[in-house]
Amino acid sequence: MAQKKAFALRINEDILKAVEKWAADEFRSTNGQIEWMLSQYLKEHNRNTKNKE
Repeated sequence: MAQKKAFALRINEDILKAVEKWAADEFRSTNGQIEWMLSQYLKEHNRNTKNKE
């Protein structure tokens, strides 16, 4: 598994609330939901780093 790196994220409060609700609906943490969303977006747009390495 790839090493995880922490970083600060500034995000609109309304967007964060929507992500938090989605995460709760999916039984994920907010961080896990954001990571999953980014991963899905990268896959859909052929930007997945695993394909490029």
